[in-house]
Amino acid sequence: MSGDTAPGADAADANGSTAYRDTGTAGTTAGDSAGGSGTGTAGDGDPGRQPPKKHKFTFPSALTILALVTLAVWALAFLIPSGEYKRKDTGAPIQGTYHRVSSGLSFVDHLKDLFLSPVNGLYGIQNAKTGFVAPDNSGDLYGSAGVFLFVLAIGAFITVVFATGALDRGIARLAHALRDRGALLIAGIMVTFSVLGTVEGFAEETLGFYGLIVPLMLALGYDRMVATGAIILGAGVGVLCSTVNPFATGVASSAADISLGDGIVLRFVMWIVLTTVTVAYVVRYGKRVQKNPDRSLVGFLPGDREQGVDRDQEPPELTGLHKAVLMAVGLVFAFMIFSVVPWSSALTGKADATPYAWELDWSFAELAALFLVAAVIIGLVGRMGEQKLSATIIQGAADFISPALVIVLARGVTVIMNNSKVTDTVLHSIEGVVSGTSNSVFGIIVFLVNLPLAFLIPSTSGHATLAMPILAPLADFAGVSRSVVVTAWQSASGWMNLWVPTTAVTIGGVALAKVRYDQYLRFIWPLLAILFVMICGFVAVGAVVT
Repeated sequence: MSGDTAPGADAADANGSTAYRDTGTAGTTAGDSAGGSGTGTAGDGDPGRQPPKKHKFTFPSALTILALVTLAVWALAFLIPSGEYKRKDTGAPIQGTYHRVSSGLSFVDHLKDLFLSPVNGLYGIQNAKTGFVAPDNSGDLYGSAGVFLFVLAIGAFITVVFATGALDRGIARLAHALRDRGALLIAGIMVTFSVLGTVEGFAEETLGFYGLIVPLMLALGYDRMVATGAIILGAGVGVLCSTVNPFATGVASSAADISLGDGIVLRFVMWIVLTTVTVAYVVRYGKRVQKNPDRSLVGFLPGDREQGVDRDQEPPELTGLHKAVLMAVGLVFAFMIFSVVPWSSALTGKADATPYAWELDWSFAELAALFLVAAVIIGLVGRMGEQKLSATIIQGAADFISPALVIVLARGVTVIMNNSKVTDTVLHSIEGVVSGTSNSVFGIIVFLVNLPLAFLIPSTSGHATLAMPILAPLADFAGVSRSVVVTAWQSASGWMNLWVPTTAVTIGGVALAKVRYDQYLRFIWPLLAILFVMICGFVAVGAVVT
């Protein structure tokens, strides 16, 4: 994304050289400066003047896009009637109880909501009784403060790692070893992320991997889009085809009053097929760029091409210090994955399984602390002095402030929807659409009607809690298994979260990789069309078979 700073940007290594320099999109080039060099155009009349420079349209940044989305959603909240369902003690809405209510917000209150949306997106608190989100409430945290701090901590950690000089040398050696097997590396990364996605909803955690995978892909001769696709699509297709993911399938199955294992065969087959298609799509694009860099959809930033592998010259050996740093980095990421997996639910298939004694069940607050502590440890292992370590940590956090703010703005959009009480109105409109259809059509319609809802509620657990108690009973009238509703719902949520700008995983990911959002959309839309057709086919067949 133009103007953002990438992971580990400008971090100097232990010898004073630049470990991973990413200067971003260049500003003005020579010849763009005002006044020019002296010779005018024929007929200009003033040999000292240059013709007016034509301004080429530049797609807005992610921050600008989200600001526009915020304004659009805020305006729509005046047009969509506010309403709500009666709810059970668990917070799930009761079918048939929708009724119009006043949001209780004056125009001034709406303006205040818009004004405070970034603040609410960071640390808004939801009142347990009214559901209203405000920064001075008492209740549960609704904002994304945990993810915000996690991204800053990741920035500090990655920058310190690069400053030791170990990671860039390790990447160079790995890239040299895999110079003829880049496709295998891409597939390995994507399948690993997909497995984690389908088992435990591994998504936001991928934000920590851009600092490792982007330079590795550049060193292999790929572009930044390959790294972006491998990370976002690898984890995303896994979440889309969740099999036992307790945060998606588990919550939805519980809300639908069925077992987590119901429908697992259909979801497992979907996972194999859709993951294979997605991996092949990214690998095919990567091979095309590697063979002809001019076919890259994103081009190359200053310094990107210099990270390529010299096929004939082997990079320098890793020193003992380098190996110690790389081992510590590997242990940190392995521990991160271990700490967030709900092992009892994943291994037993029960969403409400009692956690094991050794299960950590960490979230972003703990992960932020983990990477801050790890940054200090890596600095000590890499023998950085106190002043250099402190300065590098601060610089690393500063480099990641842009994607962190993107995540906050995305969350602020959902706060506006929540406070205006229009989400339940959207749910109510779905009730009439899915009733009275055939089995196969019913499955497809459930998928389709969940698409706009997934845009409004990027949180899979929040989306499931709200929608499933409404949609699941409709399956009984249609003679369709409730598990098909769960599969169709999570497919819609997963498909939308691959590209919508209100999703932290997507919009934060492209910011970290320094890929413009419009370029990412251009890259992904053919795959989205393929997945859309395949999902409709799977849920239609599943509705008939079950």
